[in-house]
Amino acid sequence: MLPVFPWDKLEPYKATALAHPDGLCDFSVGTPVDPVPELVQRALAASADTPGYPTVWGPLALREAIADWLRRRCGAELGPEAVLPTVGSKELVAWLPGQLGLGPGDQVAYPRLAYPTYEVGARLCGAEPVEYDDVAELDPARVRLLWLNSPSNPTGRVLSADELRRAVAWAREHRVLLVSDECYLELGWEAEPVSVLRADVCGGSTEGVLAVQSLSKRSNLAGYRASFVAGDPVVVRELLEIRKHGGMIVPAPVQAATIAALGDDVHVAEQRARYAARRAALRAALTEHGFRIEHSEASLYLWATRDEPCWDTVAYLAELGILVAPGDFYGPSGDRFVRVAFTATDERVAAAVKRLGG
Repeated sequence: MLPVFPWDKLEPYKATALAHPDGLCDFSVGTPVDPVPELVQRALAASADTPGYPTVWGPLALREAIADWLRRRCGAELGPEAVLPTVGSKELVAWLPGQLGLGPGDQVAYPRLAYPTYEVGARLCGAEPVEYDDVAELDPARVRLLWLNSPSNPTGRVLSADELRRAVAWAREHRVLLVSDECYLELGWEAEPVSVLRADVCGGSTEGVLAVQSLSKRSNLAGYRASFVAGDPVVVRELLEIRKHGGMIVPAPVQAATIAALGDDVHVAEQRARYAARRAALRAALTEHGFRIEHSEASLYLWATRDEPCWDTVAYLAELGILVAPGDFYGPSGDRFVRVAFTATDERVAAAVKRLGG
């Protein structure tokens, strides 16, 4: 049985926040609000007249652009045969266990505080979802898929290169496929996130290792559903064949837009600067208001607490017209925290700061 879709539970609090005289400051879902970079829009428009079917694997130019970005940004030496575009990263997270043939008797392991879709992916194929704090806790005889998430959603915690190496070594020793969700890799603030595909992390070999990347946050492309998975070419080829049968194809204009986005670092730096300013303003206001911020060294979120049940904090902030995500959306151990996304406009961030007394 699937869990209740978490965001539906937030609707009454959203109604309260919307009633604030100065309007809603929405820091809950974390959807991008800034413009899509012009060069990406131009690439999309230039490919609008594509009446034929695109391919699941995409053109060589797309896979070379992905491989070049991985080399340049992640220190990963991969060829175009080891990458595969996906229709957003959430789709891959939800359907990967089933596409790999997992089912009853198999376990899918993911961090104790985690994005809910890891659990959903296990349940969709009948596998058993298992939370962990340390991979050494897991049963290697039953775990078939091990999820890492760094930087973390919701906490913003970053795994060190040594922690990643240890997870890779454990997975290889026990012949478990390791998949690292790295969608916030380019959004490190107080720590520099490392890809599991970096040569010195994976030992110069991607055997048994995949990484998931997304353009939603770094390029404001959540609406485009532009993302990819890369790593072990044997697993990538298997996924390619399965996804061909399922028709899981990134639209051709989005493939063209992805090439443009991955080839340009200027817009990424500009967007980082926007987020850095919003993060600093919200962090200072929350801290001065009595909140404690834990982790949050990367990603688009502040992991905040007033040392009370998370839904009490959600209700308190809703009265100020501020909507945040309760920590228990991400597991019971988050039940005294809220996740504050700094993806709202500068104007809405300034309004929230003012309400918090900043």
